[in-house]
Amino acid sequence: MTDESKFHALLRDQVRSEFTAAQQYLAIAVWLDDADLPQLAAHFYAQAVEERNHAMMMVQYQLDNDLTATIPSVGEVQNDFASVEELVQLALTQEKQVTEQITTLARTARDEDDYLGEQFLQWFLKEQVEEVASMTTLLTIVRRAGDDLFHVEDFVARELARGDAADATAPAAAGGAL
Repeated sequence: MTDESKFHALLRDQVRSEFTAAQQYLAIAVWLDDADLPQLAAHFYAQAVEERNHAMMMVQYQLDNDLTATIPSVGEVQNDFASVEELVQLALTQEKQVTEQITTLARTARDEDDYLGEQFLQWFLKEQVEEVASMTTLLTIVRRAGDDLFHVEDFVARELARGDAADATAPAAAGGAL
């Protein structure tokens, strides 16, 4: 490929960010599993798969558009937490950072007149609004529950349990979504 655009370089970097987010969610899920909080652990295991799928959607976009697709190493992840509140705060911060990154990607695609790239990112922008809202709510619930994490477990089981149908508008993931 010749003369890679800024958008394409940022998209490649975003693949790394999505895989790093997946690994961070796995670290959170394992910590929660070890703390005998199965509902929260299951929620974050599912979040890890979702982030992996986002990365693979971006890889598929690269493949479909004859761009060089590479699978990068991931950044550092945090494995130790003082509390459930700390790890949910970390997850919220991570989602806000990803939102900024996706917004920058969309802006860059627009600035470079890359209409296909801009269109591709619309789904991710919508997804980030949902992710930040969901993690903000979870943080509020954790703070309200205080030391009684069974209330959090009940909330997650009742309100955040997976079972939603696959989003038909989601981009295809390389190798298929998990």
